[in-house]
Amino acid sequence: MSRTHRELHLIRRVGWLRAAVLGANDGIVSTASLIVGVAAAAQGRGEILVAAVAGLTAGAMSMAAGEYVSVSSQSDTERADLARETAELAARPDFELEELARVYVGRGVAPALARTVAEQMTARDALGAHARDELGISEITTARPVQAAFTSALTFAAGAALPLLVSVVTPTPVIVPAVSGASLVFLALLGGIGAQTGGAPIWRAVGRVTFWGAIAMGLTAGVGAMFGVAG
Repeated sequence: MSRTHRELHLIRRVGWLRAAVLGANDGIVSTASLIVGVAAAAQGRGEILVAAVAGLTAGAMSMAAGEYVSVSSQSDTERADLARETAELAARPDFELEELARVYVGRGVAPALARTVAEQMTARDALGAHARDELGISEITTARPVQAAFTSALTFAAGAALPLLVSVVTPTPVIVPAVSGASLVFLALLGGIGAQTGGAPIWRAVGRVTFWGAIAMGLTAGVGAMFGVAG
């Protein structure tokens, strides 16, 4: 009795995971920095909350639009390459077969075997073989603009809601240290979860996101304090 072994490769998560981590990280950092900057300028709770909510809304929409546009550009490029490959397969099938065989030879397959493999792959799905092995386009890595846009917007809003919630429940005089400290904890958790989900080293990811988050909030607090004193 034969058994099949099905592997779950983490690369399958790369499309939505990248957008999710980017969105949540940006939501935490940008909103926390905005809160810290406004609070450091000696503004009241009302001004702080208005700025935070405006930043959450604008940031989520910006992330969605940015992801959609950028990933759509990738999708357009993929479609153009596939259309070109389809035309070449129709016009010069023998040349395309040789080209596919050379791809396999370049990866270490013996020339005769590479030719046989190319013929079999072409007979089964010529465009799919060229898309995957020549162009590097596969079902796993193909661009999905709508998925990326929704994922980025939702995760940005979720990330931004965390420092916003802290600023709501924290007394105004201690908003700056409270939001900064809580946001660094949130960033560390996000880095750990993202690394765990993607199979990457956890502590490296945690250190990276917390370091740059601290830099961003520190600079913003300095700017806010400077303008607050100037005012």
